[in-house]
Formats: sequence, C-alpha cells, structure tokens
Amino acid sequence: MMLVCNSTTNTTNIQVEALQGSGYSLVFLLGLLVNAAALRAFIAKRGPWTDTHIYMLNLVIADTALILFIPLRIYDAFYRMPRSLLCTFLIFLHYINMYASILTTTAICVQRYLVIRFPLQARSWRKKKETACAVCLVIWGLLVTICAVFRNDNHPEKLWTCYGRCKDIPLHPEFIAILVCLGFLTPLLIIVFCSSRIICILLKVNDKSEERKSTIGIVTANMIVFLFCYTPIHIGFIVNYFEKVPKNWQSKHLPAHMYLLAAEWIASTNCCFDSISYYFLLKQFYS
Repeated sequence: MMLVCNSTTNTTNIQVEALQGSGYSLVFLLGLLVNAAALRAFIAKRGPWTDTHIYMLNLVIADTALILFIPLRIYDAFYRMPRSLLCTFLIFLHYINMYASILTTTAICVQRYLVIRFPLQARSWRKKKETACAVCLVIWGLLVTICAVFRNDNHPEKLWTCYGRCKDIPLHPEFIAILVCLGFLTPLLIIVFCSSRIICILLKVNDKSEERKSTIGIVTANMIVFLFCYTPIHIGFIVNYFEKVPKNWQSKHLPAHMYLLAAEWIASTNCCFDSISYYFLLKQFYS
C-alpha cells in the first residue's frame, strides 16, 4: 500500500519557507567563501602532506559538497520543488555530508590528542597517511551503506515537501538510533574526552606563550561549536519521532517540526566554522 501525504500552502508556510530561504542563502554565501579559501590553500600547498592534511581535506570536501547543493534548498524554499527521487537523493546527500563532517572532525580530534599525548611515539608512527586515507574511505563507505539500507524512508511518497517528511510516517527506530547514537553521541563523547585531555595536558605544560593560549582557545571553541551545531538537530530527531501528530497536521506547522527546521539550519552553519578553526590549529601545530 502506497502512503501519500499532500502538501498545503498557507500564509504561515510561506513565511517559514521565506525565512528558510534567507537563512540558507546566508550559509551558502559565507560557507562558499570560507571553503573556497580552504580549497585554494590546499591546491597551493607545497611540501609533503601529513595525515592531518588528509583529514582536513576530507572535512573541506564534505563541507563543500554540502554547500554546493544548498542553492537547491533555497530554490525549494521559494518555489517549492516537486516531490521526486531527486528530493530523496538531495536529503540523503545533505545528511551524508553532514555526518561525514561529524566523523571526520572526530577523527581529527583523536589524531590531535594522540600527537599531543604521545609526541615522541607519534614521530615514529608509520603509515599515518595510509591510515588517514583508510579512515576517510571507511567513513564515506559506512554512510553510503546506511543510506542505501534505509533508502525507502525518504521515498517521494513519504515526503511532505522536497526536504520535509510526512509527519505521520515516522522514520524507522533503527535509523533514528544509528543517527543519534553512532552519528552524534559516540563522536560527542570522543570529542569531549580528547579535547578535555588536550586542554589539561597543555595547561600542565610550563609554557605561557601566546601559542599555547591560542591553541587551548581553538580546541575549546571547536568543542563548543560542535555542541552548538549538532546537539539541537539530534534532539529534534528524537522529539519528532515521539511527537503525537494530529489528523489535520498538514494545515499547520507543528512545534517539533518548527524546531527541527531551525535545528537543521543551525547544523548547516557548521560548514562555515570548520575550515576556519581547523586551519588555524593546523597552522600552529603541524606546519
């Protein structure tokens, strides 16, 4: 049996979509500028590459890929794209790149912690670049596989708009569990642990240089940005799953849905922060 939900248009919908379009336009312009500068820096780079450069490039690729498809979301906000397999592709592409950014950020944080925690041993480690390449390939492969397994969750007949699902057709609980536990909570715990240990190690160092203070500030800022950008959207996934949907839900924006829209926009802003913060950390520690 095919389930179809109809989309409706009213004044509230138009206002919300116009706000979305404006918000994503800002993210697109700023993100494109920042990530273009980061890509240019990689292209112009001279000298040997390290494992950190590989992780950084993977992060920039994930963020840039997300940014390049934002214009379609802006277009949908103002003109309402028809629900089709293109929408299914765009939804999965958006989240693949978002979680690729999350997992790559986690890998960078772990690598940074190991270098600072074991500085002498880190210099003698072999095949660091090969390991970094393998980790990046595993991240993309894992995300594509998960989307392939749960591809039916965002088929056109289950969409309310091109980027929005029908509220009375919840995602599979297994899919929610993977997104929240594997895609957010596990990386969050790793990042908080590694960042906290890095800060503790640097605070114990008998060095009051501006470089050390700057590094501690960047590590702290990265952790805070991660929490700020990705916590709301995963709370939104859980709340939307358990929210009771009224029969006339199509004629109104539910509170949980409004929250999720705002949380998705907040999560997308992370692509503007990544390149800036990690560029400066990379320059200080590994240049």
